[in-house]
Amino acid sequence: MTTRETILTELKKHGEARADELAAPLGLTPMAVRQHLYQLQEEGAVDCISKAQGRGRPAKLWKLTSKADVYFPDTHRDLTLDLIDSVRSIMGEEGLEKLLVHRSEKQLRQYKAATKSSRSLKDKLAALAHERSSEGYMADVAENEAGELLFIENHCPICEAAKACSGLCSKELSVFQDLFNEIAEVERSEHMIAGARRCAYKVTPKP
Repeated sequence: MTTRETILTELKKHGEARADELAAPLGLTPMAVRQHLYQLQEEGAVDCISKAQGRGRPAKLWKLTSKADVYFPDTHRDLTLDLIDSVRSIMGEEGLEKLLVHRSEKQLRQYKAATKSSRSLKDKLAALAHERSSEGYMADVAENEAGELLFIENHCPICEAAKACSGLCSKELSVFQDLFNEIAEVERSEHMIAGARRCAYKVTPKP
């Protein structure tokens, strides 16, 4: 493990640390560690904050930023793909379909509860966007040039799984359609799996 990797790992484990605290286990001087930290800061992987610690000058503490995530492998993708493959192998496509239906029913109940108190279609979409954003989809509500409502998801945390199992995408579209069935038509207009930079859904109020 390189010095940079060790510094990042220590910050990952401890959250915040002074340069001298990071230097001790490395057998380096605080100044040498600061040089690495300054470089990582330029790359956007770490940030420095000042925090009062008793009397005297505030301590300079270093912490990771969200950009440091690239240094730490995400095993969820591999686990999800492995689970999909295992379900297919053990239960077949019919078993996988049952699993997706169960997930969709659970999502629909969750989103109905999240949007229940909202009155207008736009408010309901905003409530859904908030719920989906908490799941990592970076969702938002906007209007296109024609003034049509769009429900947008700028990130897909299950993208690799969706590539391996197209039913995930089709079921999520069905969930949105069922959620707004009484008041609006929902159709997907942009799809990441098809090469778009985001997923977008056109939401048209029913007369």
